[in-house]
Amino acid sequence: MPNIIAGRKPVIEALRAGTRIESIVLLVGVQGRVIEELRHSAEQRGVPVVQANRQQFRELATDATTQGVVAIVPAQKKYVELEDIIAIADRKGEQGFILILDEIEDPQNLGALVRSAECTGVHGVVIPKHHAASVTSAVVKASAGATEHMAMAEVTNIAVSIEFLKERGFWTVGLVADGSTPFTRIDYTTPVAIVVGNEGKGIRRLVRERCDHLVQIPMYGTLASLNASVAGALVMYEAARQRHAGTRTT
Repeated sequence: MPNIIAGRKPVIEALRAGTRIESIVLLVGVQGRVIEELRHSAEQRGVPVVQANRQQFRELATDATTQGVVAIVPAQKKYVELEDIIAIADRKGEQGFILILDEIEDPQNLGALVRSAECTGVHGVVIPKHHAASVTSAVVKASAGATEHMAMAEVTNIAVSIEFLKERGFWTVGLVADGSTPFTRIDYTTPVAIVVGNEGKGIRRLVRERCDHLVQIPMYGTLASLNASVAGALVMYEAARQRHAGTRTT
């Protein structure tokens, strides 16, 4: 089965981002304003749009949530180096803002975290090469196409990557259930990397030991923790709020 991006919005975002697309396949009968926008955008970029009957379409994508639209792409996500992410912040004249994901395994969580990262102005996302979800068509769809705009580095060792960022002036904030500091009491206006851990195990010990701050999200209900993507989004939005307001919560 070829590599695909599935869903109307993810495909449109891939076109806007200039992602290399071999062709776009529409299920016969799909129509509407979004489909016309997609056709127009594809025509501008020289991407062929073809139609397929239900049986042909199912051979490409069995997921019912494709909304009758898939894009066939020649390769998976092109990853960058950590230095490239730092360079993005430098070019924008901004303090570095990085999201580090320590063994996030659920593609839906990975996609949701990348989407929140893109919305909050994160310059790049770091994921491990092993024991974690990688950027697949399911992740692209879960991110609503945000993966096509977000620089992402796939690294061998998260702990070593944190040390590298520290040498470049970054402070590292790890999100843990037993953190000593509420997440709103940290200054995120400096170069900062936010670390979100595995859905069940959290941040691994060696990664945790390298974090400058361990923060927690206060819980007021019966459950002890939030979904990883929700928790990560809360911290990223607090960082974005501070960075754009130029003030620190006290």
